[in-house]
Amino acid sequence: MSIATRQLGLADHGHPVALEEFESAEFQEGYKYEIIDGRLYVAPMPNLPEDQNVAWLYEKLVAYKLKHPKVIRYLSQKARVFVPGREELTCPEPDISVYRVFSSDPPPREQRWQNYSPILVIEVLYDADPYKDLVRNVELYLQVPSIREYWIVDARLDPNEPTLIVHRRRGSKWVRSEYNYGETYETKLLPGLRLLIDPHN
Repeated sequence: MSIATRQLGLADHGHPVALEEFESAEFQEGYKYEIIDGRLYVAPMPNLPEDQNVAWLYEKLVAYKLKHPKVIRYLSQKARVFVPGREELTCPEPDISVYRVFSSDPPPREQRWQNYSPILVIEVLYDADPYKDLVRNVELYLQVPSIREYWIVDARLDPNEPTLIVHRRRGSKWVRSEYNYGETYETKLLPGLRLLIDPHN
């Protein structure tokens, strides 16, 4: 049975929404939409300083993927991550998602985000709600077994000199580390990557 197209916008923040409604909806422009515990979460689209930090990291990861195609099979800035074990549907949409297992074999109309889960998710924090990235998503991404690391680029003080906050999975918990502007981050998750924390590098 077809679902009638629903108009969704800022006024719908916090309202219940089903996945079928969400996927067929028409959205008010200028906002980003997620489903968290069965309700619509609406946030402003990123301003330019935030988008520049997203672009910097995405370009670094694309370059890494070209050299290490078996480590990163897919990258997305529009992924929907389905969190298991919640009472209501929860699927945040990270700024960047990195996949090690990904297939393009199914026909396009049969491909679903539900079928894939990332190893790394990244959020850039600039002028949005800090609770979302620093608290809410820390809990949600820990509940996704495939996610080994969660990065937060904290650009609130100066988007030209951000801090990288890294959550690494250790058992059932995160281990949190911070890397200041100008420092270099290396991870076994992406062997050979040396990430200089400098969006102009």
